[in-house]
Amino acid sequence: MEWAETVSGDVLACWMYRFVRLEAEAVFAEEKTRHLFSMELRSLLTCLVMYVVYAAAKPTEKKERVHHDPQLSNKEHNDQENFDYDHDAFLGQEAAKTFDQLTPEESRERLGIIVGKIDADKDGFVTENELKAWIKKAQKKYIYDNVDRQWKDFDLNSDGMISWEEYKNVTYGTYLDEPDPDDGFSYKQMMSRDERRFRMADTNGDMIASKEEFTAFLHPEEFDYMKEIVVLETMEDIDKNGDGLIDLEEYIGDMYNHEGDSQEPEWVKTEREQFAEFRDKNKDGKMDKEETKDWILPTDYDHAEAEAKHLVYESDADKDGKLTKEEILEKYDLFVGSQVTQYGMVSVMAPWISMTSLPGWI
Repeated sequence: MEWAETVSGDVLACWMYRFVRLEAEAVFAEEKTRHLFSMELRSLLTCLVMYVVYAAAKPTEKKERVHHDPQLSNKEHNDQENFDYDHDAFLGQEAAKTFDQLTPEESRERLGIIVGKIDADKDGFVTENELKAWIKKAQKKYIYDNVDRQWKDFDLNSDGMISWEEYKNVTYGTYLDEPDPDDGFSYKQMMSRDERRFRMADTNGDMIASKEEFTAFLHPEEFDYMKEIVVLETMEDIDKNGDGLIDLEEYIGDMYNHEGDSQEPEWVKTEREQFAEFRDKNKDGKMDKEETKDWILPTDYDHAEAEAKHLVYESDADKDGKLTKEEILEKYDLFVGSQVTQYGMVSVMAPWISMTSLPGWI
């Protein structure tokens, strides 16, 4: 119940369809029948509506809308000791553990296969940008795994794509034929919002999503070209008077419900100060689209970019600014682990390399 206490009624639609997708996965996997799926899902939706209404009537804990990129690894980045951080960054932490169980020969072989995937334009070289894109994708593996688990439930004709019609039929089904609940929630509004997001995720405009496009639809905050829809949906959730802006009371109201609380918590007072001093940059008393974007999608230090620069710097033998497959395999223990590197049976780094000279070094 702890998570529901952080949900205010004004973002019911946004949370509801996320809940629908997650619960749909469980119901499909267990029952395999559309009829039971509909019955179970209807019950879950009813419970969720009642629960969110209950939670919204109480003072809430601070809601966090700001999206930050997570650290690439929880290990210290010290290549003089080991390459554990680099392995986690390049492969993702779970995949890095798998490589630690491989022989050096197996690690090199698998790394060679990965190199082919990183080289997006198939020109025989791996650039910093391609490495950065790979690292970001490796760090988001849990998101892609989640999409894989849901894929078969929405790809009704098993053609390897998901059309808007398929998604709409699975997610909403007969709900659109039923009257909306009395609490103001609207299935049609929720579907319209989903369709708008689907259109933005669908880069070629055919309303048929590839796996990458469907991932962008489900997790727009992870894709640069979807950031506009993240900002728009956030503003719609918070903007109560419909003027297209977020004023101070709307900003606070999204985080905190005053009912039953005679005095604001200290963190609410701090948020009021944050709004006046930092959020409202032009001091007009409201946040516009750009100010909202700066708030929820701050420009953080780009760990993936720094790691990509580091890997290229360490592996680029001819110093042409890009890596060949041979250069990467020559430094395989920097990119991936093995039984040898895991148990310290070989030297992990030449002593003459100066860490302080690396561009973008953390």
